[in-house]
Amino acid sequence: MFSKVWSSTTIGVDALPIVIETHISGGMPKYTVVGLPNGAVRESLDRIFAALSNTGLPRPRGKITVNLAPADVRKEGAAFDLPIAIGLLAAYGDNLSKAALERVAIMGELALDGQVRPVRGVLPMALEARSAGREALVVPKENAAEAAVVEGLAVYPVASLPEAVEVIRGTGGPAPFEQDVRALFKQAQQHVVDFAEVRGQHNVKRALEVAAAGGHNGLLVGPPGSGKTMLARRLPTILPPLSPDEALETTKIHSIDGKLNGRGLVATRPFRAPHHTISDAGLCGGGAHPMPGEISLAHHGVLFMDELPEFKRQVLEVLRQPLEEGRITISRARFTVEYPARFMMLASMNPCPCGYLTDPNRECVCAPPQVQRYLGKISGPLLDRIDLHIEVTPVSFDELDKPQDGEPSAAVRERVIQARDLQAQRYAAHHGVHCNAQMGSTLVRRHCALDTRGKQLLKTAIRRLGLSARAFDRILKVSRTIADLEGEASITPAHLSEAIQYRSLDRDWWHG
Repeated sequence: MFSKVWSSTTIGVDALPIVIETHISGGMPKYTVVGLPNGAVRESLDRIFAALSNTGLPRPRGKITVNLAPADVRKEGAAFDLPIAIGLLAAYGDNLSKAALERVAIMGELALDGQVRPVRGVLPMALEARSAGREALVVPKENAAEAAVVEGLAVYPVASLPEAVEVIRGTGGPAPFEQDVRALFKQAQQHVVDFAEVRGQHNVKRALEVAAAGGHNGLLVGPPGSGKTMLARRLPTILPPLSPDEALETTKIHSIDGKLNGRGLVATRPFRAPHHTISDAGLCGGGAHPMPGEISLAHHGVLFMDELPEFKRQVLEVLRQPLEEGRITISRARFTVEYPARFMMLASMNPCPCGYLTDPNRECVCAPPQVQRYLGKISGPLLDRIDLHIEVTPVSFDELDKPQDGEPSAAVRERVIQARDLQAQRYAAHHGVHCNAQMGSTLVRRHCALDTRGKQLLKTAIRRLGLSARAFDRILKVSRTIADLEGEASITPAHLSEAIQYRSLDRDWWHG
């Protein structure tokens, strides 16, 4: 007796169809799983047989062989429990037709009492099932919301093995899960914080507006309590809303990592703030079975690195490739996985070990060599990849005592969207370039031309600040963004001066 059931597994951010072939023959009882299963898949026998017994379903006997094809791809996790159980029942002759099994994809983990538990990566699996021509998807009920984001696929949320059997037989079970994706998308685009809550710090808010308008990376430098973290957490509120395609791509990554927590869609730009004790694998992804790291979870959003010098040097250096290329590649002996990592990096740090070097109200107790060692923890190549270096000063009592009258995030976001629209039109013919920060050298020369006064001003700044060629390009990119915010076609010396100001910390601290 033979059966074939369709399921899926994830590789990177995409899914691969898996065919579960089950053969039952006479002879001494024996259970074999082939097709490069890991330990969790091999242990599925005990969970499946206990679930069958505890739900009153027939328990197949004889020599059982389960093949997971393609056989050269390693199979991980417990998501194959439910489809293997269905395959056993179908091969044993439990009135599950081949036609019904052909049109449906199945995934889920089984508990010993037959309950179906949630699994990771259901959204990319649902996308793969639709592209492979499956008409329906049987998933744990906790995963139904994310699977239902995929239109044109009937999603059946099951809580137990008997419910899954009834759905496939067509004799009962839950109805297909339905939701209004557009309404969900609109409802999820809500922020709980706002720029209007920030008192003072007008120069920093302006710098963050420039960063958001051009997709630039930023570094906030200031004493403890000056509001660096508060400002950073409000940066996503002034970024343009996620497009449906961006939301789907971001949700796929969070689904694979099991971070959706019942949400159907990630509709606001992610904000990830890893602790400084994180490892390079935790930040960039990896492991024996590679999973996305924090930089991929921040895809299309903001990665906030608080207390930047406290991160391990090797962790910070790993950031250099994704900052330039917008992706991270994880190589193993048998395969290579690539995760998207197109994020805005915003970091913060104190100006010295004690934190009070620039505080007008507190005296710094650090010796100059201590300050230099502290700042030296951040390499020059990494600093070069950060476009805006922003000094944050403590807020005065007069500013704190004022009534809340700051500009709301919505007003700032409108200006950012207008600037991004200009950039979208400018780079429409250039694949992979959507904002000024993504310009290559050729585009910089084409779209960031300076007049004679601008060239002289930039020449003087480069000489006095001792900036690299990469910093030269980044000043031009920021200048282009400032001009876009003001709706100007050309970069003026005023735009250039503001962009140079955001690199002045290079001279004041890192270069003595």
